[in-house]
Amino acid sequence: MANQKELALLSAGKTIWNTWRREHAEIQALEPDLHDADLRGADLQGFDLIHADLTGANLREADLRGTDLREADLRNADLRGANLSDANLLKAHLRYADLRGASLCRSILREADLSKADLRGADMEGALLGKANFDGTHLIQGEIDEANQEGAMLAKATFDKARLKEVVR
Repeated sequence: MANQKELALLSAGKTIWNTWRREHAEIQALEPDLHDADLRGADLQGFDLIHADLTGANLREADLRGTDLREADLRNADLRGANLSDANLLKAHLRYADLRGASLCRSILREADLSKADLRGADMEGALLGKANFDGTHLIQGEIDEANQEGAMLAKATFDKARLKEVVR
């Protein structure tokens, strides 16, 4: 269950949350505890969620544009239809995450663990995918246009009917 104090701060808005994160830099290492939180449809655009524990969180249809999710733990999170455009997911843990229909346009997914994630219908146009782990990932009918996947691990990934246009390998 998510830490109720941290959930209340998150609900107070981006300015309050990001100020609290800056003023309590030690929390960066402690990982804000938002696991299993119901953040369905939440406006989290531009929030500082570095190292956040969002395992099992419901982020369906959430607005995460430009959000800093570096090294965040999003394992088993429901991100169906979420907008993660321009988000920083460097080294994020997305194992078993449900990203069906999510927008990951221009997002940074370098060294992210997307193993066993469901990316059916996801849009990753212009995403930076270098050294990301796609082992066992499903990208059926998804789009990876003009993405850079140099060094990405694609073993056992399913790309059935996926659109791979101008991808840098």
